Amino acid sequence: MVIDENILISAGAETRRYTPSEVIFCEGDIPTYYYQIIKGEIKLNNYNEEGKEFIQNILSDGESCGESILFIEKPYPMNAEVITECSVLRLHKSVFFNLLNQNPELYMEVNSFLSERLYYKFIMMQSLSSQNPSIRLRGLMDYLKSSQKDLSPYSFLVPLTRQQMASLTGLCVETAIRTIKHMERDKIVRIENRKILY
Repeated sequence: MVIDENILISAGAETRRYTPSEVIFCEGDIPTYYYQIIKGEIKLNNYNEEGKEFIQNILSDGESCGESILFIEKPYPMNAEVITECSVLRLHKSVFFNLLNQNPELYMEVNSFLSERLYYKFIMMQSLSSQNPSIRLRGLMDYLKSSQKDLSPYSFLVPLTRQQMASLTGLCVETAIRTIKHMERDKIVRIENRKILY
């Protein structure tokens, strides 16, 4: 969790409920709120001129979304689209900055979260620079698995659909499916009940 929910609520954050496919903010909007997910999943995405979706990240319980853009005077470079039923705490930008100024330890928590996000971007940029779909998918799975205690083979259940994995790595879904089958044959992943174990 980025910031304790009780701290946000006592600062005046309101709870907003969203349904799947609803958009919390759009590319080009000017940021005016800090958003933190209580429960549910949200994807940060863009669509190219052909309408193909590129997912930048999938966020869930306790994570904030779009917070880094609050620190600069620029519009959102992505959309925040709801995947599952979602409850989100929303705190006005000015109140959020007052909260950080009054509680310097919260700056450290937000900083730590932003650093984690930046680390993810570097890892993904490194994988995405490869033309090899297997390297792209492994980069994503390595990053997701890195926060687990058990790093032994097949100990991690990949929490994404093949479509989401394709969108996160810039692959078409057919290529992702075919590559995952090759990875299973090469004993890099195991597939049980359509679930991917890495």
